[in-house]
Amino acid sequence: MKRPTILVLGAGYGGLTTIVNLQKLINTHEAEIILVNKNDYHYETTWLHEVGAGTISPDKARYPISKVINDNVTFVIANVENIDVNKKKVETSAGEFTYDYLVIGLGFEGETFGIPGLKEHALSLTNINTARQVREHIEYQFASWILDEVKDDSKLTIVVGGAGFTGIEFLGELGNRIPELCREFDIPQEKVRLLCVEAAPTVLPGFDPELVDYAQEQLRKKGVEFSIGTPIVEATAEGVKIKKDEGNTEFIKAGTVVWAAGVRGNALIESSGIESNRARIAVHEDMRAPGFDDVFIVGDCAFLLNEETGRPYPPTAQIAMQQGVIIAKNIKHIMNDEPTEGFVYDDKGAVCSLGQEDAIGTAFGRKFTGKPASALKKVVDDRALYLVGGVGLTLKKGKFKFI
Repeated sequence: MKRPTILVLGAGYGGLTTIVNLQKLINTHEAEIILVNKNDYHYETTWLHEVGAGTISPDKARYPISKVINDNVTFVIANVENIDVNKKKVETSAGEFTYDYLVIGLGFEGETFGIPGLKEHALSLTNINTARQVREHIEYQFASWILDEVKDDSKLTIVVGGAGFTGIEFLGELGNRIPELCREFDIPQEKVRLLCVEAAPTVLPGFDPELVDYAQEQLRKKGVEFSIGTPIVEATAEGVKIKKDEGNTEFIKAGTVVWAAGVRGNALIESSGIESNRARIAVHEDMRAPGFDDVFIVGDCAFLLNEETGRPYPPTAQIAMQQGVIIAKNIKHIMNDEPTEGFVYDDKGAVCSLGQEDAIGTAFGRKFTGKPASALKKVVDDRALYLVGGVGLTLKKGKFKFI
């Protein structure tokens, strides 16, 4: 009897957690497990703000996928080019694959909301290479300012679009990195401008207001300016135009613009044959796609409503990893003709870094700030490593120094 094929697309938090749990539950005699990912490594998306600011190296934020999978899994390094769930086939740069069970975990793409010039002129923190580009671009701006006979201080202006997790954490890291860059390039620190532009009326929407106030005050001490309730309406090679009160606009000349204000699912979702909105699929409780009982969606591509709050679960690493666990269990259940399990989110809390040794967070029914919150953030990061790669990976890549 032919073994069923389980095909997993993407090795982000959700996809890789699915794979790690599948290889524990299903042996090679029961099914063929195939993982397709465009890189031979997994990167910690929640560390990209550190890579972008230059406070950690790109290699610190990634590790080889081969180190966390075993012989139960066939790993294919390829780009996914097309998904056709009606024909049950996936086209990749390494050839075509068919499947009995499909898990789509292709991650997110930046959402520009149609703002003119943003795609062409703004940088992003969407993957390890774009984060590296941000770091190198900032360093280039500082280096070129020194060489200019006529100084253009706008080269030292950094505009961050978005005051959600990514934007705030990036600004926190920049607050630590800028003094180092100024010393390295002999630049007076008062020449540097850090500006956060947010269309929403608040920073870190959904976070505890007391913690938000703390975060803003700490970032202001690092030189960060905030322009809240002022959406970016256009980006150019010279900077950004923002909308002020009563329809007025202001142009901010900046050498660096980083967009961190919106994400959507992978564009391949929209041509897959599954109904979606902004490339996110409204999944059933057991994480299956509507109308396709052999297709599971995990992570940023999944839209799942929290029945208690009436709001969708946010696309976080914590949620994606928990979804990966339940998807692996449900594939095993289906293979054994057993009922599937519904996804139940176990909220471990949320922590937002504000740079080295500072953060805000909620956990265990309490609020944390400063060094205790920063330590909690490191625990969260190390826990993600442990759940995928065990003690070995945590010791090698973890943020606490165990050895």
